[in-house]
Amino acid sequence: MKTLTQPERQRQFTPGDGIIFKLDKLLKSALGPHVAGRPYPAEHLAETVKDAATRNKIAGLMRVNHAGEICAQALYHGQAATARKSGVSESMAQAAQEEVDHLAWCARRLDELGSRPSLLDPFWYAGSFVIGGIAGISGDKRSLGFVAETEKQVVNHLQQHLAQLPVEDARSRAILEQMVNDEARHGNEALHQGGELPPGPIRTLMKMTAKIMTFTAQRI
Repeated sequence: MKTLTQPERQRQFTPGDGIIFKLDKLLKSALGPHVAGRPYPAEHLAETVKDAATRNKIAGLMRVNHAGEICAQALYHGQAATARKSGVSESMAQAAQEEVDHLAWCARRLDELGSRPSLLDPFWYAGSFVIGGIAGISGDKRSLGFVAETEKQVVNHLQQHLAQLPVEDARSRAILEQMVNDEARHGNEALHQGGELPPGPIRTLMKMTAKIMTFTAQRI
């Protein structure tokens, strides 16, 4: 029997293999344990939510926010992978890294409430990555405009959740308020870099998609 040499034992990977490896790395980056680079906004605030029903309601909101951050990170990853200018790609990658803070904060708050993230997070990530890649292929100005519109809708969504939070839940409020500030800054930076907002029908479709994700993630 012929003994295979080291080169013969090594598999020759195809471009398709490379894509799978990259996607696997991105999925692990997005869905694995997250460590925030900034302090937890609720660190020094007392836990005041004791009622089980109220905790479940808040957990549903935070689960949606966590899923939204999974989507945001995937969009940035997809856009960074297909951006035409290195500066835009780096900007997308930096924004995605900052979203890690939000993911870590939301995950910690869910744990504090005795709950968990959405079971559909891998689905949200994969779908959003594809959408981000398509946006990036359409050109840097449109891609940046897509970011600006996405962040605008995210800010509106977070503000709605802030209005739904019980007055006494200072911990969740501190997290969401910091997220609002960050997302608004990301959107403004995208416009400053020359982003062109998508047409009305696209913005409407984005809102409809977000509603589907919100309804599903809150329950599953």
